[in-house]
Amino acid sequence: MKLISSKIKDKVLQSMIRIIDEEREQIIIENQKDLSAFEKEDQALYDRLIVDDNKVDDMIRAIQEVKAQTDPVGQDISNTKLDSGLKIVNKTAPFGTILIIYESRPDVTIEAAVLAFKANNKILLKGGKEAKHSNKILEKCWHKALKENGLSEDWIKLLHLNREETQEFLKNPPEKLDLIVPRGGERLIKFVKEHASCAVLISGRGNNFLYVGKDADWLKAVKVIVNAKTDKISGCNALDKVLIDKNLPNFEAKVNELQTILNRLKVDVLTDKKLAETFPKLNKIESQQIWFEEFLAMKILIAQVDNEEEAISMINTYSGGHSAAIITEDNDIAKTFMEHVDSAAVYHNASTRFTDGGQMGVGAELAISTDKLHHRGPLGLKQLVTNKYYVFGDGHVRL
Repeated sequence: MKLISSKIKDKVLQSMIRIIDEEREQIIIENQKDLSAFEKEDQALYDRLIVDDNKVDDMIRAIQEVKAQTDPVGQDISNTKLDSGLKIVNKTAPFGTILIIYESRPDVTIEAAVLAFKANNKILLKGGKEAKHSNKILEKCWHKALKENGLSEDWIKLLHLNREETQEFLKNPPEKLDLIVPRGGERLIKFVKEHASCAVLISGRGNNFLYVGKDADWLKAVKVIVNAKTDKISGCNALDKVLIDKNLPNFEAKVNELQTILNRLKVDVLTDKKLAETFPKLNKIESQQIWFEEFLAMKILIAQVDNEEEAISMINTYSGGHSAAIITEDNDIAKTFMEHVDSAAVYHNASTRFTDGGQMGVGAELAISTDKLHHRGPLGLKQLVTNKYYVFGDGHVRL
């Protein structure tokens, strides 16, 4: 793959910043076409689809942030000289061609492309049909920026494929794919894993848990739970399940207070069998399968646990491996929880809503990876490269 100079890449991004601002009105008009055609039965998906002036500003800001970062390609990871005289340099290198498949969010068409391009990767964008008009105009902006700087439109391409065509593309890609990132729910991830013929990096479901320990500061707990649940229900970092230690002082009064606050905020509160014995008026879950669900709605499941060991076990059994939090004033218990919970991000006395590239100091993100290879957590610019060994000798042969 051709390596583009950092100067040219930054010129493309500067062009894109100008073009998006110039096309701001038309981008919003095209997005309105998508919104008009969308049936609002899925509020979370609808929220992700909206592009307004603030969202356009966010797109511009994302490009500016990536432009300001150091080019991640060609950076030395290690540089050693062996006793044999061989010099071995390990450097960062582009993946090659990345395919990202995502639902709804047109801003991914900006963030994914700017990150992939700055890391010298070609990117193929397969957005959902619900964002068809929004994605088309954003692709048009990218192509204008590339052409202005003498580069092929092939660096950033939107795939206009239906489900059957996407399946065939995954099984028999017309060009070499190096990495596929499915960014969506369980069905999308399963679909991609079944049909892909190259490496797949999973941006998994949320289904995030929070454990309120017996030594929790209750005011902190309520504040964090409310924020994590209600701040943005469409976020993959939103809270779905709350486990409350039965040894928390004034347990019943506090649970009652929490459910009253959540009901006032129009959150549908469900409970498990244990807690239903104490609070029979709460809606009891009908199936254990709900423990695996990511709600993406104003809905939450509150349950009772005996201790932190039970909480850790439940989280590792049911969660999506995305984000988990503990509320406690006991630092030792917090340390044990954070070390043993198998999630990409673990929190002590803080909201799961911080699992976001911009909030975690990474900047714009391609996705939140719940895989353990090649990276876990926010996939920012530095994570969109692989590595390559450069070995220098002087007629060296292995004996």
